[in-house]
Amino acid sequence: MKPQDISRRDFLRQASWSGAGLTLAAYLPANGQTHPLIINPVAEEFVSGTELMSWISISPAGKVTLMCNRSEMGQGTFQALPQMLAEELEVVLDDVEIVFAPANPEKYGPQPQEGSFSVRGWAPRLLRAGACAREMLVEAAATEWNISKNECYAENGMVISRKTQKKLTYGALVEKAAKLKPPAEVILKKRSDYKIIGKSPPRKDIPLKTNGSSLFGLDKKLPGMRYAVIERSRRFRETVKGFDDSETRKVPGVLHVFKVKRPVFSQYCEGVAVVADSLWAAMQGRKVLKVDWNDPDFVLPNTASLENQMRENLQMIGNHPKFETEYEQCTQKLEASYETPYQSHSCMEPLNCIADVRADGIEIWGPIQEANWIQADLSQRFNIPAERVAVHMTFLGGGFGRKAFPDYPYEAAFISKEIQAPVQVVWTREDDMTVGPFRPGAFYTLKGGLDAGGNIHAFQANTATQWIGQEWSASPPSAPEAAGYNTGDFEGLLHPYRQGIPHYSFGGAGIHSPIPVMWWRSVYASTHGFACESFIDEMAHLARKDPMAFRRAHLPDPRYQALIDRMVELTSWQSRGKNQGWGVAFTECFTGLCGHAVKVTRNTEGKVRIEKVIALIDCGWYVNPDIIRAQVEGSIVMALGAATMHATTFEDGKAIQQNFDTYPMPRIADIPPIEVHIMENDEKPGGVGEPGLPTFAPALANAIFDLTGRRIRRLPFSLDEIS
Repeated sequence: MKPQDISRRDFLRQASWSGAGLTLAAYLPANGQTHPLIINPVAEEFVSGTELMSWISISPAGKVTLMCNRSEMGQGTFQALPQMLAEELEVVLDDVEIVFAPANPEKYGPQPQEGSFSVRGWAPRLLRAGACAREMLVEAAATEWNISKNECYAENGMVISRKTQKKLTYGALVEKAAKLKPPAEVILKKRSDYKIIGKSPPRKDIPLKTNGSSLFGLDKKLPGMRYAVIERSRRFRETVKGFDDSETRKVPGVLHVFKVKRPVFSQYCEGVAVVADSLWAAMQGRKVLKVDWNDPDFVLPNTASLENQMRENLQMIGNHPKFETEYEQCTQKLEASYETPYQSHSCMEPLNCIADVRADGIEIWGPIQEANWIQADLSQRFNIPAERVAVHMTFLGGGFGRKAFPDYPYEAAFISKEIQAPVQVVWTREDDMTVGPFRPGAFYTLKGGLDAGGNIHAFQANTATQWIGQEWSASPPSAPEAAGYNTGDFEGLLHPYRQGIPHYSFGGAGIHSPIPVMWWRSVYASTHGFACESFIDEMAHLARKDPMAFRRAHLPDPRYQALIDRMVELTSWQSRGKNQGWGVAFTECFTGLCGHAVKVTRNTEGKVRIEKVIALIDCGWYVNPDIIRAQVEGSIVMALGAATMHATTFEDGKAIQQNFDTYPMPRIADIPPIEVHIMENDEKPGGVGEPGLPTFAPALANAIFDLTGRRIRRLPFSLDEIS
């Protein structure tokens, strides 16, 4: 159904809000204007070519419902989005109920939870929707009292007469307000006038998650639902030759055993499903299932061969002649190589999905990070109109990009169609950690040259990695590309370096492997940041300059100067003590800037220990400081594990690490004290959930160098092995 074909009656019926008195939707005009407009589907005709996003409904009881089109995987959308709406609507936060929006791009717009987009992407729509609803309610009250709108104001879910102090609740006004058109222009509050934004009220989802009433994917149940687990080859792209299920079928509760497939980019991966009337029976049945696999028709990858390929590809990247000329003129030169590993997502909630495939459509329930993508994928693969594919989001126990991938919902739908019943497919931890997709490893060569004044005159960063997304095409990647000259981007590197460094060059070379790779928290910045900010620290040492001052000299933008000034203040940088190691790093991704300062010392045994981490984030205009601190703290913990504890390695075409015994996670005792500080400025909203991660590893490595004189150029490393 196209947006311009939706009637007012259809819109209200599809909104599924019984008793709704006032419903508003945001849309972006078809002319490409970025300024969002608000529409009342009862009082107005839809504008041709609009993309509707219904956001709020106010009931005759005065309760406000916000349809959340973003997943909630711990990052705080269930708190930040209602705060924005409640602020401009002038209601108390407890009066705002938030519910997941089902997949429907024409009503709710894009629904991916990626790129730290929730606040920075949707703040303009929610603020304007709340302000428009408020003004419509004020107009309805003014009409009721036969006075001017200017003689009224809204507060705590009521409209109040300034002169008489008469009050009307929103519930009493919604019927009349629903007949009005939203104002074309509204004046949004100044930050100094905020009552809810900028505060840290108790999160509405925390009680649900602590008392067990929250609905995660594994909690969802349907009448007559079956359970399935799948025997998967640990070797990438092996196909099923045959299987012996004689012992499996003896397990009480086992109902079906058959071959299945799931899409992984341009390939299909095969397995054997065991379906039972309980999850326990399905898992016991899988234990005694015997499967014969066809060997893949390619050389099986292992970590050593992957690393050799990346090193070789780095040598194949050409250099731009003009850059080389400038580099050769430098007074001092430096070259270094950095290496980062493959990583598993290892979400605390393993993958799971419920599917119910019927003749008239498909319904999906589960921890879905991007409902629209799943809906579109299932619609195409099963040849069913998208409006007949319903995707219902639950809470996610972590996502990090993995739960946006369409493979596991398809797998559940495939099995449901086969058995003609609803089914929940559950991945074990071993499934999750061995079949991927993974974050790709990346190798780097960097070189830089200083001028006579000790400033960077030429800077080059080349990467060899398995590019995310190249597996969508079955054909191998092209030859390594030539490095650019003063062009291109390098995710994670602070943008003003491109103004502060006269000559720079970035290049990349993709390697081809059957190992599936995809997004991982902060994507390329998670590895680029380590290489670049560690190397910039090396150049500061070569120039015999203070690392903080050296960075400041190459970042002409006032916003970035202010970030460094604040970090100097927080760390008492100029008076840091002896026998301590202090490292600093600054990175940027998804429009969020972050700086980390790490302090390391030696313990009584002479081993290096992390004493403190100071994090400073500049995300511009923000909503909830506690959510920001939680996100940055979580990023640091995740980065600590990736830098010092775990990696995914391969042998004979298989991932070696299968569970947390060989892929250890940081424990509470491993976490140093963390301080998180937030920059205050008038910049546009920026990302939070991802920008806090890339900065930690280089800051830690730089601190270790400051204490020990040893450079860390390969991740992961063990703190216990450094003295």
